Amino acid sequence: MTALPDWMRPPRAEGWFADDLDHLPEAPRHTELIDGALVFMMSPQRYWHAIVITVVTNTLASQAPDGIYVVPEMTVRLDERNRPEPDILATVAPIDFNRTWFAPSDVVLAVEVVSPESGHRDRTVKLRKYAEAGIAHFWIIEEEDGAPVVHVYELDRPTSTYVPAGIFRGRLERPVPFPIDIDLAAMFNPKKR
Repeated sequence: MTALPDWMRPPRAEGWFADDLDHLPEAPRHTELIDGALVFMMSPQRYWHAIVITVVTNTLASQAPDGIYVVPEMTVRLDERNRPEPDILATVAPIDFNRTWFAPSDVVLAVEVVSPESGHRDRTVKLRKYAEAGIAHFWIIEEEDGAPVVHVYELDRPTSTYVPAGIFRGRLERPVPFPIDIDLAAMFNPKKR
């Protein structure tokens, strides 16, 4: 059996902490921290996944009002043992080019685009953790016969849980967290984009 590289060994008996991610230059680019454990995104990204992230990021960014910024693949420091990386997030945090993570209070929308390796984490673990951290809006985008389907959730603050706000095929129109209109049917048709 091959020995683990030194950087993969937790620096303490309790495991990893959120700030440790900023000191792991050897880690794969998309490394998350879930309950003190490093989660590596090792599988190659599928074209479908990449297109959905790109189109949704660009569309949200073009529709976001002043003061809301849309960025792909940045981590959210939920607490000292959890720093997941949504595929897309909308934030009210001021621009800081040295930033490596966002606080949940700065995130108005987190979006996960489901891939085969992330499905369970996206649908259960992250759904629960983002809600408990107080992120008001969460979307899960899945593939259905090659087309994107968006499951939209809104935070019920008294229970700190998400409630379903709709499942969208073809077109996604939402009034929150800001007016949003995404033509899902055109996503893979360059003539319609």
